Amino acid sequence: MVISTSLVGMTVDNIEHDVDERWTMAYAAALGDYLPDYFDTTGPDGIVAHPLFAVCPEWPVIVASRDYTSELGVTPAEVLTSVHATHDTTIHRLVRPGDRLQTSLELVGLEQIRPGAKSTMRIQTVDANGTPVATTTQDGIYLAQQSIGEAVPDLARPEPLVAERHGDPIEVTVPIVAGAAHTYTECARIWNPIHTDKAVAVASGLPDIILHGTANLAHGVSAVVAQRTQRRPELVRRISCRFAAMVRLPSVITVRVWPAREHPDGELVPFEVLNADGEPAVKDGVVLLGEPPQ
Repeated sequence: MVISTSLVGMTVDNIEHDVDERWTMAYAAALGDYLPDYFDTTGPDGIVAHPLFAVCPEWPVIVASRDYTSELGVTPAEVLTSVHATHDTTIHRLVRPGDRLQTSLELVGLEQIRPGAKSTMRIQTVDANGTPVATTTQDGIYLAQQSIGEAVPDLARPEPLVAERHGDPIEVTVPIVAGAAHTYTECARIWNPIHTDKAVAVASGLPDIILHGTANLAHGVSAVVAQRTQRRPELVRRISCRFAAMVRLPSVITVRVWPAREHPDGELVPFEVLNADGEPAVKDGVVLLGEPPQ
């Protein structure tokens, strides 16, 4: 099986979403993150969404991109080999109920690496005025697949966030109940059957259903907000990580959050999420904290 680099440049036009309180509160509730900022609708400014909520409107354009690549020759079997490998989101502002968002996607890179053909997509979410809300660059790997054509790297990739770990981390243990993936699926509105249907998961080469990578990442972000921001989610400006080991259900994850390091735009907080076997499900995690732009 081969993946052609001629796919680079493929786009998915704007998909629109109306965000309401039900959706944003459900997302935070699926994580067990009950920060008042996400739930207290009596405040003068209302509520905001969890910093990683941007993955919710991003999912439909990712699904649409799979349909487009199928039309361009990527087979269903090849699609099933694709895994979410890295995630890097810049948060221009937190999503709020009442937002009408438009999300678009462009495939901006495709090249061969040792595990397979690596694709890079850039996902843009803007509000009704066209003002940026979130920008995500993420890599997927078609495992054991070969790319054909001249390699096309992502030349506009953001500079990576690198934060040296120092001092002792705070450890937060999070129980993951048997139905956590089903709950996250419905609350995030991110449906992929490997997370809810054992038959599909096993057919895809997994031992059972597993928790979404973005759910693992969101638990890490929740811990950073709780431990390093004085519970101010609006300080989260950027989130980056790599995905690695799987989280099975039910189980327990451990989030480790290190002390912040100074950065020209604020502070960098390293973190990781370990599965029940002590393997990193989210590795090289970094959150950039800083005052939001006025």
